Amino acid sequence: MHLISLFRLRVYLALLLVLALSPVPGFAQVERIIYGLSFEPSGFDPHRNASSELGIPLRQVYDTLVYRDPLSGEFVPGLAQSWEISADGLQYTFYLRQGVTFHDGTVFNAAAVAANLDRVTSPDTASQKAIFLLGSFAGYEVIDEYTIRVLLSTPFSALLDSFSQVYLGIASPTALANVSVDRYQFNQVGSGPFEFVEYVPGDRIVIRRFPGYSWGPQFYVSDSSDWISEIEFRFFADASSRAFVLEAGDAQIVGELLPIDARALISEPGITLEQVPIPGQPLQFLMNTTRFPTGSLEVRQALLFGTQREAIVDAVFQRFSPVAWGPISAATMFYSPVVQGSYGYDIDQSRALLEQAGFVDADANGYYDAEGGNLTVKVIVPPWGLIPQVAQLMQDQWRSIGIRAELESVPTRAAVFEAVSTGDYNLVAWYEFGADPVFLGNYFASTGTLNWTGYADSMLDSLLSQAASTNDFTLRAALYAQIQQIIMAQALVLPIRDYVNVVGQDSSIGNLTFDYFGWFPLLPNAAFVVD
Repeated sequence: MHLISLFRLRVYLALLLVLALSPVPGFAQVERIIYGLSFEPSGFDPHRNASSELGIPLRQVYDTLVYRDPLSGEFVPGLAQSWEISADGLQYTFYLRQGVTFHDGTVFNAAAVAANLDRVTSPDTASQKAIFLLGSFAGYEVIDEYTIRVLLSTPFSALLDSFSQVYLGIASPTALANVSVDRYQFNQVGSGPFEFVEYVPGDRIVIRRFPGYSWGPQFYVSDSSDWISEIEFRFFADASSRAFVLEAGDAQIVGELLPIDARALISEPGITLEQVPIPGQPLQFLMNTTRFPTGSLEVRQALLFGTQREAIVDAVFQRFSPVAWGPISAATMFYSPVVQGSYGYDIDQSRALLEQAGFVDADANGYYDAEGGNLTVKVIVPPWGLIPQVAQLMQDQWRSIGIRAELESVPTRAAVFEAVSTGDYNLVAWYEFGADPVFLGNYFASTGTLNWTGYADSMLDSLLSQAASTNDFTLRAALYAQIQQIIMAQALVLPIRDYVNVVGQDSSIGNLTFDYFGWFPLLPNAAFVVD
């Protein structure tokens, strides 16, 4: 049992006062809450930067042309009331909502969309993600004040999904023109339910409810009298501190709790846990097919059979995450259940495959022999997502199948790219988030920019290309099912766990839900609850 801090006591006393004055049964408007972020990204400009963390506050500041319904995943109107896709898939015409104003009073129209597209595609912006979400973008045509047509050089089936993401949120063209690219992150202006107040690096981001907001998507609460007025986001990079600040009442919502802390909080009075599945790739290890010994299919399959994923999920993730079976998580569009259960833990099968590949343990030291020493795989291990703990368990498990794992720790994202560029690795831990599996092309097409497996197959290339270019939902599902089966048949990845964000919240906060991408809360709908 934990004592309630003076801070939390003050919150509850303030809540009682507000409730006495509030005419809305069950909810009350509160001046301010604290939302804990897990780290501070290198930048908070949605057009420039790529972190998922930046979208937590900025999803509230920006509207997008379209949205995904958080439950069905269907596309619903946003700043675009409707849209048309040409038969050849090369033109997307958006009919824009009228009567929308940005937080600085600028009128939203087709020229505003055009200014945002210009900014995203400008070399000066140096976009890390948004520009890639545009796929084969070839330009646009402003048809009239409230109609814009986006042009593609080749069909790109994920374009609507891209336009539903915060990285392509629509900013005020006036604000964009008034500050430099570098300074815009401190002076952001959108048209969303909250307006940007300030960003103090290393300390906080503050957003405040925009009183004139009335054009949100269908899943936003329409009665703004229930909304929380102001939200301050603080950074808690030390994962072990997040449960403490939640218990102490120093934050009312905290994401990415450590699984072991979340397990301890389950029975904690006054705290509620939300387990949010994140679509995209699971925590996985990509296997380098161009380097000995993972150039051998038998070795790659032996590593899969020799990994007891259930034990890893139990020990490291406290069963808050499901075991992963394929190159995309079960929460992702077009996930194929056919891959589920493949490569179940089987030491005998693992050893049989290694011996089939010609390996023997001549010196009887427990490891198979290779190149004058023990059969060894080199694994690149980034520091995030509990990957080091996972890799250590894999290392222990692989001793049982006669393979030695050499773990190379790298400190940053940039260091991962540097290590991969040398080619001196057998496996590398990595994952990417996204609702549409079009990102698989970056990893498994022979020309993919992140094809760290080095695998090249013309049939897989063709399937990935077709899946990324057709708008036929049924055909895409069939194509991605084939793609997943090929990737696993070739043992190109070792999937460990589907990513789940465990969010802790003060039980006084109700209706905390998340958008279809999982990371981003729908804070316009959140409010304080009265029992």
